[in-house]
Amino acid sequence: MVNEPATERNQFSRCKRIVVKIGTRLITGGATGLNTKFLDSVGQQIAALREDGHEFIIVTSGAIFLGRRILAISSSEDSMPLRQATAAVGQPALMRHWSEALRARGLVCAQILLTHDDMSDRSRYLYLRNTIETLLDRHVIPVINENDSVSIEGITFQENDKLAAMVAATARAGLAIYLSDQEGLFTANPQVDANAQFISRVEPDQDFSACAEGTGGPESHGGMVAKLAAAKMLTDCGIAVVMAGGRTERIITRIIAGEELGSFFVPGEPVHGRKLWIATAVRAAGTISVDEGARRALLDRDGSSLLPVGITQVRGNFAAGDLVRIIGPDGSEIARGLSNYSASEVEKIQGAHTSQILEILGHIGHDEVVHRDNMVLAEQSNLQ
Repeated sequence: MVNEPATERNQFSRCKRIVVKIGTRLITGGATGLNTKFLDSVGQQIAALREDGHEFIIVTSGAIFLGRRILAISSSEDSMPLRQATAAVGQPALMRHWSEALRARGLVCAQILLTHDDMSDRSRYLYLRNTIETLLDRHVIPVINENDSVSIEGITFQENDKLAAMVAATARAGLAIYLSDQEGLFTANPQVDANAQFISRVEPDQDFSACAEGTGGPESHGGMVAKLAAAKMLTDCGIAVVMAGGRTERIITRIIAGEELGSFFVPGEPVHGRKLWIATAVRAAGTISVDEGARRALLDRDGSSLLPVGITQVRGNFAAGDLVRIIGPDGSEIARGLSNYSASEVEKIQGAHTSQILEILGHIGHDEVVHRDNMVLAEQSNLQ
């Protein structure tokens, strides 16, 4: 275990906005299918912490599990239409329980269901942020889940760990707390390896992906692999993360008070504005490969935009304004950014000087294929 500087976690008490992501295995159980005692505990903690000026956003799982229970569907039955149907049945019951748990403490909650398209579209992303801001200003707690009843393969978040990370970035939270049935990150799966050691603190440049094994169980869809990817996304954007065991008494209160519970992921430098959206919310529509000269220019401290002359290859069928990955000669990702040109146009001007763009394309265009203001370097973005 790595000892932490005494003051690092004490900063959590100063975080105004906090996202709490709660896994399926914590929520489920009991005669109703949900662990109402746990939900009540969360409500009690949030109510008390609200008195200290904290704002909370809850990202919850459990709709599909609850829907399967209500419809008495066996665990052996599974398909995308079935998941969508069970989510539609389970979501109202899930929200009813959350509403009851929070209302018992004098709290009002609001349901927000999201698909990946709601994040990747810039206008909808901004509308979502404004909605969350308005709810929090009115002392309402947003309770967010993926809209599994309409999400389809290719536009789904795949797991609520990533959804929680994107919500935390969208809402510009200071801290994201991931609660599950595990105490945090270990060097190996503690359920199968008696020698697994607990990891208390993770620096921004440390990679513990090899420590993650599989998913959390048949009723969950993420597991430690997904949580590590989400934590990297957030810490790369300057947002602190704690992964902890949700069954620990008063876990949220104690984390915010600075107790060394769970695994603390140290945040890097903050990313703001459009670059935050690029780093967290948008999916790449294509790839642009560049030569060594372009790679050095992009990584230079003063920074450079991507010019046509350094481009060596184009893959994908992206349009102007779409997000593209920028790949170096060794195949590693250098950056992501919004392309000023379509894939077919970039193919025509690749390797050319900016003075030749008008002659090649027949119209005046941008000097840059990707402008620096619309680009996020690999060290600032989630590259999963």
